[in-house]
Amino acid sequence: MANRTKVTQQKRARERAKQERQQEKTRRREEAKTRKANEPHQLTGDGDPDIAGIIPGPQPSPWGDDDVIDEEVEK
Repeated sequence: MANRTKVTQQKRARERAKQERQQEKTRRREEAKTRKANEPHQLTGDGDPDIAGIIPGPQPSPWGDDDVIDEEVEK
């Protein structure tokens, strides 16, 4: 019977550890949820700084090719 008692105690210890891990996960999930709720949304304010100042539609050439064509037409 001593062996059976040892197995039962080990099982209880495993179950207790499992419950503690589940409680820790629940606590971390709740913290993450409140942290996300308190952070300002990424799209509010200035928006994405990488695309700030870009307007929809055709964009001017970054090399200034339009100026070269205009000068050739004027000559």
